[in-house]
Amino acid sequence: MSVSVLFIGGTGRISTSCVREAVRQGMDVTVLNRGRTAERTLPAEVAILTGDANDPASVREALADRTFDAVVNWVNFTPAQVERDIELYADRTGQYLFISSASAYQTPPASLPVTESTPLRNPYWQYSRDKIACEDLLVAAYRDTGFPATIIRPSHTYDETMLPFDGGWTVVERMRQGKPVIVHGDGTSLWTITHARDFAVGFTGLLGRDDAIGEAFHITGDEAPTWNQIFGWVAEAAGAEPRLVHVPSDAIAAADPHWGAGLLGDKAHSMVFDNAKVKRLVPQFGLGATPYKLGAREVIEWYDAHPEHQTVDAEADRTMDWLADRYTPKAM
Repeated sequence: MSVSVLFIGGTGRISTSCVREAVRQGMDVTVLNRGRTAERTLPAEVAILTGDANDPASVREALADRTFDAVVNWVNFTPAQVERDIELYADRTGQYLFISSASAYQTPPASLPVTESTPLRNPYWQYSRDKIACEDLLVAAYRDTGFPATIIRPSHTYDETMLPFDGGWTVVERMRQGKPVIVHGDGTSLWTITHARDFAVGFTGLLGRDDAIGEAFHITGDEAPTWNQIFGWVAEAAGAEPRLVHVPSDAIAAADPHWGAGLLGDKAHSMVFDNAKVKRLVPQFGLGATPYKLGAREVIEWYDAHPEHQTVDAEADRTMDWLADRYTPKAM
């Protein structure tokens, strides 16, 4: 008998790949979202329901008396949203999967590789602290009432529409124009980067699994290149020669607090993960994974085929000019 799964959201960068993989594996897939036009298409086999995940009455009306083996909410970020879902889905599902974040782990990590037993603590980024608070609620609900929670912690997960840089396409445009681009620190910190279709294999393998309930898993790639390598591979894919200017993360944060929050709370620190836990349950995870050198080509090909998405952030561009002028080594 196939696993029945409800995806709340389902058309995002990671979730679309998971919907497609679940369909490929023969699961009975339903997607609930607000019905807005999405640039990512879903397989024809998917049942579509219209409702607002933040409006319980809307969700109850859309679901009627349906129940599922697994429910995945891709759009929960705050404890209040999780409290709502615990009440809403307690009698509707055999498993509830919360999408947390690997940025919830101790930052910076005291040791590598990171495992699921690494403490959760991120004093730098509110996004991560909110995810930790959500996890705390789910752990308590599992212990107190048996609420069937599974916690998933993705790291940097991308599809063909996503560049790994703050500023997005602005960085590629600068590369193609021969302008300098900003790399935090000295560019040698290690960063785990995962293609969404690879993530989907590990994630989908946990759906409907009783032995995943009450557990937390990170699902990440095994490749951990340096940021210098990541910039270099994107530049190569874009047919450009990168001019890297290394800037301390604290200085970037001073120039742009929003950019800095994501750096100090996440990207500035080497992050390497041990995926042994998810591989014990899903042994096929990681086989044939996409190396980022090839993934970068997919991303650039997509942007070149969709020029309407080649958006330059003027403010970010000015900040990068200022930082580059300030931190480019001066000739003697």
